[in-house]
Amino acid sequence: MAGPGKCFLVTGPPGVGKTTLITRVLETLKISNPNLKVQGFYTSEVREASERVGFQVVTLDGRKGPLASSSISSPESLRWPSVGKYRVDIASFEALALPELQVKEDTDLFIIDEVGKMELFSSSFFPAVLRVLESNIPVLASIPIPKFGRDIPGVARLRNHPGATIFTLNTGNRDFVKEQIYSQLRDLLQKH
Repeated sequence: MAGPGKCFLVTGPPGVGKTTLITRVLETLKISNPNLKVQGFYTSEVREASERVGFQVVTLDGRKGPLASSSISSPESLRWPSVGKYRVDIASFEALALPELQVKEDTDLFIIDEVGKMELFSSSFFPAVLRVLESNIPVLASIPIPKFGRDIPGVARLRNHPGATIFTLNTGNRDFVKEQIYSQLRDLLQKH
């Protein structure tokens, strides 16, 4: 399992900036370490005009594919699981995300944004996340905040992982948390 201080989990309410924080930490790490080998993905909103109509998976090398949509209405999509108004395209998610979670010896850092309800509809995703944690390679990931005091079981397992350090993000502490995570990861990667 990932040793203490090797799994950094960012949590907070929707829209607080978890993905932005993770991408900024990664950008700053790459400036200080241009040869950094990073694997993983992040999710971003898909908007039409000013309305959010879904989410997409974006790999760190820029490949994109749908994660969930409120505007897809094919016969196939009617069988997809849903979260609120969004239907989750598990096949598309797995095609992009799972190869990014393959443990390779030369990987310095994994980015997993996010481990949430939509992603956990994939039966292969959480076991892949656990293999990453077992690899002892540092991980920077985001997880949702518990809703109504209830946590998603896979998320609770990560939150309670002995190697995890939790950073709860809010609008007032974003810069501070970014600097904390960056400095801890920078120091860890210099030893790696």
